[in-house]
Amino acid sequence: MNSAPPTVFIVDDDASVLKALERLIAGAGLKVATFDSPQRFLDCHDPSTPGCLVLDVEMPGLNGVELQRALADRGSILPIIFLTGHGDVPKGVQAMKRGAVDFLTKPADEKDLLAAIGQAFDRDRVLRQERGGLAEIHGRLATLTAREREVLAYIVSGRRNKQIAADLGTVEKTIKVHRARVMEKLKVRSLADLVRLAERAGVERPPYGS
Repeated sequence: MNSAPPTVFIVDDDASVLKALERLIAGAGLKVATFDSPQRFLDCHDPSTPGCLVLDVEMPGLNGVELQRALADRGSILPIIFLTGHGDVPKGVQAMKRGAVDFLTKPADEKDLLAAIGQAFDRDRVLRQERGGLAEIHGRLATLTAREREVLAYIVSGRRNKQIAADLGTVEKTIKVHRARVMEKLKVRSLADLVRLAERAGVERPPYGS
């Protein structure tokens, strides 16, 4: 996970707005990067950089909501704060439904904007921690053999060792060995922990009677 300090990315086609926002945010002691178009931001953005995006809604070419969609398509988790000079409620609702942190009307109140940035930083940190944890879990799963993954799926579906053995055409002793190896490789000590890990990783459970 990137340990760099979070950056406030600002995208607005109005140079005066960019300068004013940069002055405000930098004055609060935060790192800032400005862009005069959504495309310039997309071309330069490194998804591993923590922070948030302060984004104008109405811009020529790619607008703010379209940029939000483009980032989502790239798997970005960067929290977004929208700014609008038009009081565009429908677009605001659309943006919030897509996960925007806030939707402020220009000129945004300084305290409201800085508070929203603080909330966005908090969300970004949590999301990155969750993503990092999930990556670690998938790394552990990758160490399982094909048979161990199969046994794991049966375990989290609630099958007992004897039932799993019957389903897989083997003996219970063999299933116990696989089960122990799965627990060891996934670094869990209890069935409850194993089930939680598997659910978080999206391990599919085989249907009964398969």
